[in-house]
Amino acid sequence: MLTGIVLCFILGYITIVFEHPLKLDKSVPALLMGSLCWALISLGHADVVDHHHTVAPLEGVLLHHLGKTAEILFFLIGAMTIVELIDLHKGFAVITNRIKTKSKTSMLYLICVLAFFLSATLDNLASTIVLVSLLRRLIPERETRLWFVSMAVIGANAGGAWSPIGDVTTTMLWIGEKVSTPGLITRLVVPSIVCIAVPAFVASFLKPFKGTFEGSDYDHEKGKQEEKLLSSRTMLMVGLGGLIFVPIFKSLTHLPPYMGMMLSLGVVWLVSEYIHPEEDFTEERRQQYSAHKALSRIELSSIIFFLGILMAVAALESVVVQGAHGDTGFLMNLAEQLQAAIPNQDVVVIILGFLSAIIDNVPLVAASMGMYPMDVFPMDSKLWHFIAYSAGTGGSMLIIGSAAGVAAMGMERIDFIWYFKKMSWLALIGFLAGAITFILMNPLFS
Repeated sequence: MLTGIVLCFILGYITIVFEHPLKLDKSVPALLMGSLCWALISLGHADVVDHHHTVAPLEGVLLHHLGKTAEILFFLIGAMTIVELIDLHKGFAVITNRIKTKSKTSMLYLICVLAFFLSATLDNLASTIVLVSLLRRLIPERETRLWFVSMAVIGANAGGAWSPIGDVTTTMLWIGEKVSTPGLITRLVVPSIVCIAVPAFVASFLKPFKGTFEGSDYDHEKGKQEEKLLSSRTMLMVGLGGLIFVPIFKSLTHLPPYMGMMLSLGVVWLVSEYIHPEEDFTEERRQQYSAHKALSRIELSSIIFFLGILMAVAALESVVVQGAHGDTGFLMNLAEQLQAAIPNQDVVVIILGFLSAIIDNVPLVAASMGMYPMDVFPMDSKLWHFIAYSAGTGGSMLIIGSAAGVAAMGMERIDFIWYFKKMSWLALIGFLAGAITFILMNPLFS
């Protein structure tokens, strides 16, 4: 039965990889994979483990994973809706009109810096959504824009690694008291900067980032007219403020991030109902700026894809196999075997980074948190910070390896093979450069 579940996941994953050659939306294999993996567990009467790594009833384990998946989906829906509301009210024109450069190289560095710091302030998912929307306005030509969007993904993942609210995995480690905020920032900010600086520097010598934007470049005069909407600045400030408020709300209430996103979306939606974008604001025109319009513009197929892929990974995490220390989940067992085969922890964590590009980094980090006891590896041990770096930045090596990449893939329809050929090597050298920097810097904190 375990073989069937793993085979189902592998076949589904291969189908997702070859989405474009097969002319099949990636949401279809994701849904089939997610449902069939759990169906095989049920039909085979296989045991499952809960989040405490103990054998538990199937219904309870399934409901737990559905709840965790729903947290991510509701967060994503809220973030995408807020961004679309800002865009409907031409809020991004306020930022776009201040970017005057026509140099592709300058634009490359600007986008990387914005991605890095926006991700640390908000999170890598929300910052990617913002930057993709901004790049759509700055670079109308899609083929050129994809290069910059891809660099924004690498920058967003690098920026999210050194902030406790920048990536779901760092948040997990932070909530689990494996890392502290000062420890995470001081130990990872430099490796994270290296992780984006090296690819950006190398990319600046590539043809797509040389020269200037011609002809079809963004019309700033038109943008200035758009910015004259009475609601532009208001919606930009309220929208971005709402996204920034989410981690603050979490810190104050200790509630999951999606609760803060619900509150922020409610406030932004409320404001959008009562502001007047234009002087002559009729009921018919109101619909063009409404939250209902924004909801109709979000990429629901990406939400469905997330649902399928996360539930499939949850099945692998939950199905019981016989490990060295008794019954354990399949992914946990893989982690134990990896540790036994490769005693060097630095190598194991680097491999974890590569795996996070293939398999969702959330269960991988959850498995690592269960592998290493706190009495041996206390808060702010080197291990936890290196895991935060590797899991956060390793996902950049494949477009489906991170929430930021999946969001960009859904919004811009980035081809998996295109990203693998054009961008994966850049993400790889950045990941390895940052990892080496972390290892070399570690003695300074001993």
